[in-house]
Amino acid sequence: MLPTTSVNSRSQGNGVLSPRDAARHTAGAKRYKYLRRLFHFRQMDFEFALWQMLYLFTSPQRVYRNFHYRKQTKDQWARDDPAFLVLLSIWLCVSTVGFGFVLDMGFFETIKLLLWVVFIDCVGVGLLIATLMWFISNKYLVKQQNRDYDVEWGYAFDVHLNAFYPLLVILHFIQLFFINYVIISDSVIGCFVGNTLWLIAIGYYIYVTFLGYSALPFLKNTAILLYPFALLIMLYLISLACGWNFTKMLCSFYKYRVR
Repeated sequence: MLPTTSVNSRSQGNGVLSPRDAARHTAGAKRYKYLRRLFHFRQMDFEFALWQMLYLFTSPQRVYRNFHYRKQTKDQWARDDPAFLVLLSIWLCVSTVGFGFVLDMGFFETIKLLLWVVFIDCVGVGLLIATLMWFISNKYLVKQQNRDYDVEWGYAFDVHLNAFYPLLVILHFIQLFFINYVIISDSVIGCFVGNTLWLIAIGYYIYVTFLGYSALPFLKNTAILLYPFALLIMLYLISLACGWNFTKMLCSFYKYRVR
């Protein structure tokens, strides 16, 4: 049986939130509670966050099923526990240091690379994508008959983090074992291996993002979020035909940024 929320605890008997409960469910209150827990590691459920990271690879549908449970029990779709963000940050730092080591960067160059990856690649791009998807989903995907529902910005950012984690593991960890000896070599095989890893990583990002928004029962036509797959495959085939090695370009870009 799915966990449910008591109606009496949420309303005054007529289905309307009391002023006190409504104040607790504002975006500002949720954000304050989330940020406050960032400094209380004992209150974070790291075991559950690790479970989510595992299932984002094997069965991402199960992760979003948990978001349904949170909505029923805590009346919000977005995470209220920052444990996933903390573990993702640690994994991002470790994988970026490994990336700097593989590219033979010095200490300060690796620090610059880490700052770039954290604040630009993850946070900056994440804020941009989350805001864009939040706007598009609320503007064009919400069902007409459910005007009282909307996509929380925090949930849109959670979807980005969920989709970013597999991409990070593929491009910043698995790819490291092939960069120096296979991928950045001037060969067809190197271009094929590197670009195929990019295809899988970005494909995973698109798919997990689609699952995140299709899990919301008040959205419609979420299948359009899968349309970028066609462009992705087309770009992949063109890159192979032209010998355009994405990983080699990324390595050159990172080395340029940390100079």
